[in-house]
Amino acid sequence: MKRSTMVLCLGLALVATTLVPPTKAGDWPGFRGPEGSGISAERGLPVKWDDNTNMAWKTPLPGPGSSSPIIQGKRVYVTCYSGYGTNRDEPGQIKNLARHLLCIDRSNGKVIWKSDVPAETPEDPFQGYLTEHGYATSTPVTDGERIYVFFGKSGVYAFDLDGKRLWHHAVGKSSSNRRWGSAASPILYKNLLIVNASEESRSLRALDRKTGREVWAADGDALQLAYATPVVVTLKDGRHDLVATMPEELWGLNPETGKLRWFAEIKPNGNISPTPVARDGIVYVYGGFRVRGSLAVRAGGKGDVTETHVVWTSRDSSYVPSPLLSGPYLYVVNDRGDAHCISAADGESVYQERLPTSSRNKPFYASPVLAEGRLYCTSRRDGTFILAADPKFKLIAQNRFVSDTSDFHGSPAVSDGQILLRSNKFLYCIQN
Repeated sequence: MKRSTMVLCLGLALVATTLVPPTKAGDWPGFRGPEGSGISAERGLPVKWDDNTNMAWKTPLPGPGSSSPIIQGKRVYVTCYSGYGTNRDEPGQIKNLARHLLCIDRSNGKVIWKSDVPAETPEDPFQGYLTEHGYATSTPVTDGERIYVFFGKSGVYAFDLDGKRLWHHAVGKSSSNRRWGSAASPILYKNLLIVNASEESRSLRALDRKTGREVWAADGDALQLAYATPVVVTLKDGRHDLVATMPEELWGLNPETGKLRWFAEIKPNGNISPTPVARDGIVYVYGGFRVRGSLAVRAGGKGDVTETHVVWTSRDSSYVPSPLLSGPYLYVVNDRGDAHCISAADGESVYQERLPTSSRNKPFYASPVLAEGRLYCTSRRDGTFILAADPKFKLIAQNRFVSDTSDFHGSPAVSDGQILLRSNKFLYCIQN
């Protein structure tokens, strides 16, 4: 067992009564939307687009990034980086690395403000798998009052809606044995901002979202190579569990204290990237590198729940994209470019169909988004595939920007009839 968990409770703050700070209806406040599910209630979204069709605007970005855009009111926020690691052949000098948070007017694509954050060294060098995603991979999150960003070894930052830096909190400067950089996105729970700092300090951290003060930290060796964003699961009795996935283990913690409540041993190992999804107290987990797989685990319990709470296991998996749960089915695109539909009840495959991608080497990093019964699946280099969210496979459309040959790693953001897509070069607004 790799847990070796030491939970530090540092001056627990009073916790507000709401689970997630309120944002306006229609906002897309963080990774995978309002509930972290990737599901949107929007209607009238476009099905077809290209360089000349249904493009409301396109805005050049000052550098690449793998984070997803978020939407709050009339503004879009997105992160990127520059100065180092933007060219694989000539990465430059690491001392010049900087991250950027951009605020963009969603009506016309104009940049309202840009806040620059010079990187704090030491930083992982631009080599290995880090070259696949870069230095701005974590998606921001907003509570409608502040924008929170996680910039790895440079720490966590809060900005007000005018771009003023409010606070900064460091979460460590170590590296995993792979030195692949950060990937997980911060989430909000009541008055807390929760960050998976596995790469920086093999820990989960909870910060007071108003002040940046550390409320608790949960440490453990098992967190090495744990790149997934944690999720908060609501149980039937109203209790909330913070669920975090990592190689060979699944943790359920008290989100207010960081104390470990339960854990389950799982087979996926090597590294875990997909964010789990949950419904009715069941958590669905994908991932793994050397040993890949998926499973469903009933949240709750106490101590080791491996023998009592695992509902099903499967060898089917996804390397980076997170699954989407809709009705009785799980949908995902895997690292070979296969669209996969799985029964959520027992993990049995319903269909698996190869998508027409140009490569079978991890053609998808973005996670799917569901709206109007359609799955929007953005590939790295072959455009966005639109599939029917149905147990029978149907490819509705494949949309791409021929003029942009850079990578598309961020998941779509959806609001008010608009789809926001980011590449390593541009932010796009798609609208009928």
